[in-house]
Amino acid sequence: MLIIGENINATNKAVAQAIETRDVSYIADLVQSQMAAGADFIDVNAGIGKGTIQQHTRDMEWLIETIQKITDKPLTIDSDNPAIIEAGLNKYYGQKVMINSVNGEPHRLEPVGTLAAKYNASLIALAIGSEGSIPDNVEERIEACAYILKRLTALGLEASNIFFDPLVIPVAVDPNQAMITLKTIEKIKETFPETKTAMGLSNISFGLPNRQLVNRGFLLMAAYAGLDAVILNPLDTKTMSLVKVANMLTGKDQYCRAYNRAYKKGILLD
Repeated sequence: MLIIGENINATNKAVAQAIETRDVSYIADLVQSQMAAGADFIDVNAGIGKGTIQQHTRDMEWLIETIQKITDKPLTIDSDNPAIIEAGLNKYYGQKVMINSVNGEPHRLEPVGTLAAKYNASLIALAIGSEGSIPDNVEERIEACAYILKRLTALGLEASNIFFDPLVIPVAVDPNQAMITLKTIEKIKETFPETKTAMGLSNISFGLPNRQLVNRGFLLMAAYAGLDAVILNPLDTKTMSLVKVANMLTGKDQYCRAYNRAYKKGILLD
């Protein structure tokens, strides 16, 4: 399972402040700590709150340039604005890159899909159709995925570069949504086997106490359903330990080698 480290996100006030003041050391600490914890990709979100698109574009460019001086880990360029995504891609020189994210709305799907094809990027695509509303059932989410897959491959993106996000709705909002997400993962893997799946883990526990407990339980269930990549905080050692368990129990850790290495390093935490 690929781990996408979520900690460089301007919705966090401390991160937003570091971006505004161009605090290289703060950003470097976030990058290095996530690398050391085992992140495979570093998500980079410059925000789109206060300020102009031009300012956020400059912020993204600065982040990409700064982070690439610190690590050669692949990055996930995270924005819902195509211009900001393109600015990040233009500054990126790594061999692998991911875009987070797009959905089936044409005004987003077409420009972002074109960028993903141009840069041979992996692309996280939310299971939301052309209308832009969030489906509350498995069938409509799969229909949205089918539509998105058809459009993205027509734009030249390889199906293997598409990571479908099955949508994670807080279980506190609707207790049925956790199972709908899990069943959507299973159906994506069955219906579109050439594609992959990814999700943001922490959404499931929003509004609940002891959120990490909920997140960890859901992670194991999603791994069984066929999850390929997860956006999470890699500094949560217990969750990262369960990633290793999940990989082992789903046959992705041959002869339990990664699990045993982690045990010998003393980094497994129950």
